[in-house]
Amino acid sequence: MLDLAHILIAPAFAQDAADAAPSNPNATLMQYVPFALILLVFYFIVIRPQQKKITEQEKMIKALQRGDRIVTNAGIHGKIVRLEGDDHVILEIADGVQIKMEKSHVNGLAAKTEPAADSDKK
Repeated sequence: MLDLAHILIAPAFAQDAADAAPSNPNATLMQYVPFALILLVFYFIVIRPQQKKITEQEKMIKALQRGDRIVTNAGIHGKIVRLEGDDHVILEIADGVQIKMEKSHVNGLAAKTEPAADSDKK
């Protein structure tokens, strides 16, 4: 019958003999190149786009103004009636129905409105 230990020990001895030979310093350095490439690809595919998305979201939240139609993280559509401080908005979700929510829960703009023109400027 086959003995599992006998099968695994023979390759282990062979690997030990190969490792006993003098090694090249460049060869050990080259072992880390694939890991560095994986990290680099991971940065450009995952981390960098996520950072850009977060930056754009923060810009959008800072630019919110009265009258903008927004969509919340919960999927509620509404119009901004009033801004309260730096982190809250009053949102009208139906006629006469207003809710107070944090700006950080705004997912996106459904429609951007232009600021009301002053009637004095004519």
